Amino acid sequence: SCLQTSLSIWGWGSLGLVLFLVTFGPFAIFYFAFYILCFVGGGFVVTLLFGKSNSEKYLEQCEHSFLPCTSVGIPKCIEEMKREARPIKIDRRLTGANIIDEPLQQVIQFSLRDYVQYWYYTLSDDESFLLEIRQALQYALVQFSARSKETDWQPYFTTRLVDDFGTHLRVFRKAQQRIAEKGSQMKDQAEELVDTFFEVEVEMEKEVCRDLVCTSPKDEEGFLRDLCEVLLYILLPPGDFQNKIMRYFVREILSRGILLPLINQLSDPDYINQYVIWMIRDSNCNYEAFMNIIKLSDNIGELEAVKDKASEELQYLRSLDTAGDDINTIKNQINSLLYVIKVCDSRIQRLQSGKEIDTVKLAANFGKLCTVPLDHILVDNVALQFFMDYMQQTGGQAHLFFWMTVEGYRVTAQQQLEVLQSRQKDGKHQTNQTKGLLRAAAFGVYEQYLSEKASPRVNIDDNLVAKLAETLNHEDPTPEIFDDIQRKVYELMLRDERFYPSFKQNVLYVRMLAELDMLKDPSFRGSDDGEGESFNGSPTSSINLSLDDLSNVPTDETVQLHAYISDTGVCNDHGKTYALYAITVHRRNANSEEMWKTYRRYSDFHDFHMRITEQFENLANILKLPGKKTFNNMDREFLEKRKKDLNAYLQLLLNPEMMKASPALAHYVYDFLENKAYSKGKGDFARKMDTFVNPLRNSMRNVSNAVKSIPDSLAEGMTKMSDNMGKMSERLGQDIKQSFFKVPPLMQKTYSDPDHCRVAAPIDDNVDDNIPLRVMLLLMDEVFDLKERNQWLRRNIKNLLQQLIRATYGDTINRKIVDHVDWMTSPEQVADAVKRFRDAFWPNGILAESVPRRDKAIRMRTRVAGKTKLLEVMPDELKHIIGAETTRKGILRVFEMFQHSQLNKRMVYVFLERFLETLFPQNKFPELFHKLHSRSKQMQRYKQRLHSTQAPSLQK
Repeated sequence: SCLQTSLSIWGWGSLGLVLFLVTFGPFAIFYFAFYILCFVGGGFVVTLLFGKSNSEKYLEQCEHSFLPCTSVGIPKCIEEMKREARPIKIDRRLTGANIIDEPLQQVIQFSLRDYVQYWYYTLSDDESFLLEIRQALQYALVQFSARSKETDWQPYFTTRLVDDFGTHLRVFRKAQQRIAEKGSQMKDQAEELVDTFFEVEVEMEKEVCRDLVCTSPKDEEGFLRDLCEVLLYILLPPGDFQNKIMRYFVREILSRGILLPLINQLSDPDYINQYVIWMIRDSNCNYEAFMNIIKLSDNIGELEAVKDKASEELQYLRSLDTAGDDINTIKNQINSLLYVIKVCDSRIQRLQSGKEIDTVKLAANFGKLCTVPLDHILVDNVALQFFMDYMQQTGGQAHLFFWMTVEGYRVTAQQQLEVLQSRQKDGKHQTNQTKGLLRAAAFGVYEQYLSEKASPRVNIDDNLVAKLAETLNHEDPTPEIFDDIQRKVYELMLRDERFYPSFKQNVLYVRMLAELDMLKDPSFRGSDDGEGESFNGSPTSSINLSLDDLSNVPTDETVQLHAYISDTGVCNDHGKTYALYAITVHRRNANSEEMWKTYRRYSDFHDFHMRITEQFENLANILKLPGKKTFNNMDREFLEKRKKDLNAYLQLLLNPEMMKASPALAHYVYDFLENKAYSKGKGDFARKMDTFVNPLRNSMRNVSNAVKSIPDSLAEGMTKMSDNMGKMSERLGQDIKQSFFKVPPLMQKTYSDPDHCRVAAPIDDNVDDNIPLRVMLLLMDEVFDLKERNQWLRRNIKNLLQQLIRATYGDTINRKIVDHVDWMTSPEQVADAVKRFRDAFWPNGILAESVPRRDKAIRMRTRVAGKTKLLEVMPDELKHIIGAETTRKGILRVFEMFQHSQLNKRMVYVFLERFLETLFPQNKFPELFHKLHSRSKQMQRYKQRLHSTQAPSLQK
């Protein structure tokens, strides 16, 4: 049935299709499809038109309904953009001073041109955005200028700046000491020093550490961005600050375009070294200082750079084709360069082999040391501090302090009696009162050192003590009342094995010689291959300079030295004519033989002769130097005669019997004959003047040392006495009163100076009120580490600085300092600083290209030149006050501190932070900096250590 149904459907369908085609034709099917398509399209169009008309009507109804109005911002923006831009008027006044405003406007213009305009004009030609940025910068500068005018800069420059530098130096010194205690031999000691530095910083600062900012470029940029944004918040109007686009532009210009390049330049060690050399460019290069730096250097890079340059110069000199007089000069230069290369090679080998040793222990065990008489020690400030330390160690301090106190009593009593006599001539009588005070002072000395109650007591003949007590009870005291006992105490210190004889065998004696630049010895330095090498045994060489020499002294004494003058010539140097003698030197020992030539003038012979006859008085009757001749001293016959006489002088000097009679003479001879520029001691005029000045200098030293040594028990009496004196003795009395309260204690006091604390404002009594004294004393404390040494020396230096400042400037010194600070912040100086900044960043109005980093060898030689310059400018007077070795170490420590860019950045950021804290005291910048540095890794470690140490106590 299903089959029949399907067949009927197909049948009827086929019949219908046939009838359709027969009736309408074969194209009817296409017409039918077209009609259907037109119907559907027409319906769609009608629907679209109807919906649009209804939507418009609905929107019109919505405008009058309760719904809020639609936004009209876009049409208004389009309308504003179509209008012509209105010109923005900018006031070019910034600080109120035209000399400052003009360069500042140029800096703003150059900054916008080079950091904004070059890319902004590729996006838009509209000037309004640039003008608004300029207006915002100018507004910030106006606010900054107003704050600067209201700020008192004198405390910042005279106190905070110096304190921060002293703190930075103290942290560096502590870091060096910590590394030395560890005995680290790491290859990258610079990285270890930086880590240790920031470890010490957090221990000293307690609440802040700047390691991330100084060691991580990413964190440094983030810190500067945050800092600049804070400054913009303070300086910009609220409306401009809320404009994020403009604020970010200005922030990036300040942080990335100005501050970051400036900080990088100021913290670059090579830039600092070049600046140091430029600052002391007027001083001439000194050969001895240069060689000292080479022998002291512990940087292989420096030594290799100097060696390579010397080799280069050596090749150039050997390539020259010269004849006549020039050949002698070139030979001398070649010999000097060979010597420099040899010293560099020796030093490099020692550093690479790790043979560095304790030079003080080496010298102490060496046995051949100069002898300094006790009477010289007692009148020399540097030597006396070491002897004082030794006497305190052995329990003999009472004898030394008694001797010093008596010196002070004698000098003071003589001065006061002389003043009393002069006043008596004027009819003013104060005899009884003055003698009563002198008797009280004398009794004070007796009670403190000689009585049965004295502790510790000077052990001296009881008969002398009893005689003194009787004299004090029945006679008027005189300045010489203690002379007999003082003489006995001196003999006791001189001859007792516990004191001076043992002191000469102690390491403190060796350190004293180093500070006096007297640690020297005739020795020869041998290389590892056994080849001998001459020792530069300068009489002024120090303990560090003789490290290589002392550590390789041959055990046998078979060295033979022969010398004779082989030639004579006349030189003309800058219009000055003089004779030059060529000395040929032969040196032989068991393993090698060496020969060289050195050149000396007659004045060198004369200085050498004066030096050795002063040290060895018996030579004055044996050695006779040919006399001087004022006229015709360049005559050939005269020069030949002098050459013969000088040869005879040399042969007598080098006689083996002469050397055996004076063993310490050898190092003077070796130094004189060494192939190097001879370092003269005192000139003729200075030596003549010494015959007059030395007695006066010694007496003044006695007065200075003695006045500083009066015991506390005498202070009140001598204060009353000085108050009764006239105007002539008023200033002296003030000095005496200040010094009396600084007597060295019988037991060594511990100075309250914690290892980990900042350099604070209070330094010492009566120091804070004197600005230059405070600055100088603080810097000397930190540079030369005076607080770690004998406090008597520090007080001595303080009194000396007070006298120097008073003699130089008088009582108006603070006023002059304030005036100088005002001058530094004057419009002229500020304008000059802005111009220097402008010319450095935009020379001739063009943005300066980044300076390529100089070659490592050049940077290393610049370091050597900088250290040499610093040692040259150090006055000899400073060495006489605190010691040659301490001076040298202090100067080199400061120089080494500036050779680490991370540490330099830390100092720059500290100065910047203090500057902002001073400029904006109401804005809580200290708290802000603590937050900005809170992510410090060293700070987190410190807090963990602190928490771990406090946890056990809390549990208890």
